[in-house]
Amino acid sequence: MKKIILILAFFTSATAFAQKFEIGGKAGANINNFTGHGNWQNAKTNSLVGFHVGGFVSFFLGNNFAIQPEVLFSSQGAKYQDATHEENLKLNYINVPVMLKYRGNKGFYVEAGPQLGFKISESSSSIDSLGKSTDLSIAGGIGYHSKIGLGIGARYTAGLSKVGNFKPANGINPDFKNGVIQLSIFYTLFNNRK
Repeated sequence: MKKIILILAFFTSATAFAQKFEIGGKAGANINNFTGHGNWQNAKTNSLVGFHVGGFVSFFLGNNFAIQPEVLFSSQGAKYQDATHEENLKLNYINVPVMLKYRGNKGFYVEAGPQLGFKISESSSSIDSLGKSTDLSIAGGIGYHSKIGLGIGARYTAGLSKVGNFKPANGINPDFKNGVIQLSIFYTLFNNRK
């Protein structure tokens, strides 16, 4: 009898705990560019399309507010072009955003929070050590999360720390930041919120 009571207590507490969080996975497109690089003489950057993929956990504080830490692989960078040369400047990060989210009863949400990125690789044929090892940003977004767990979201991440890790050369100043638009589709488990 004691074993049955313990098993019932375990499942009751597990169910109650599951009502306070959601686990999810997400993936989507990045539209990337560098911002704050007005000192690039006779050169410009254009948007570079990349992607992101990863997972998250939403911890609910009541029915509508949640704190949502995430871990995302994110390909970022920009298309660089001057009078004689063009190339894709690519940086790959493991990003860790921590979002404060408000989700209304109809499923629409807004979110905002800081993000710390850890560079894991880069690609540039003309610049050695293109980016710093870490990147600090702030992000904000909107989206819709259905009751079955499927959702879509749009987020903008604005860099706070400079990306460049090289000495100014060839008219390129390293004092530029990441700017990323993310368009995501996601799915969650334990979808028992309003």
